[in-house]
Amino acid sequence: MLFAHDTELGLATAAALVNTAADGEERLPDPPALAAFLDTWQFTGSRRGDAAELAEVHELRAVLAGIWTAGEDDVVAEVNRLLQDGRALPQLVRHDDWGYHMHATEPTAPLAHRMGVEAAMALAEVVRTDALHRLRRCAARGCDDALVDLTRNGSRRFCGTSCANREHMAAHRARRTAG
Repeated sequence: MLFAHDTELGLATAAALVNTAADGEERLPDPPALAAFLDTWQFTGSRRGDAAELAEVHELRAVLAGIWTAGEDDVVAEVNRLLQDGRALPQLVRHDDWGYHMHATEPTAPLAHRMGVEAAMALAEVVRTDALHRLRRCAARGCDDALVDLTRNGSRRFCGTSCANREHMAAHRARRTAG
């Protein structure tokens, strides 16, 4: 494990949120889709479930997407802004089946603030451990999904097995054609 469980979950959730707008396809088109996303990623706290909340999450998504290709100084500026805007006040909590982990906002804070602060807390650990190189875009042709490389040796190149398999098959076919 490179980071604490809640940090890895925060990074994975941020990448998944960024990828809801990948390839020109809107994967969070309405409040029910957002609710399903939040349930999948086990987000706790209050939800309004309205179009305004969805728009706020879309704005956060655009900010996070920029982080995946930004330099360290820009990442730090965005992380600090997200923490400040969300009025972050880190504290250890335990709920449901989770052991102690960090929450940095009140459960009643606006959803986009809670999501932004959780992402910012996780990204702060990435910056502190000099691991920004682990935030990447998929290396597969035609895919620009965000990914977080949590492998021990830092060698993950693809967002998932379908992209990896597609690229490996293309390389295999190219070798067979050339040979």
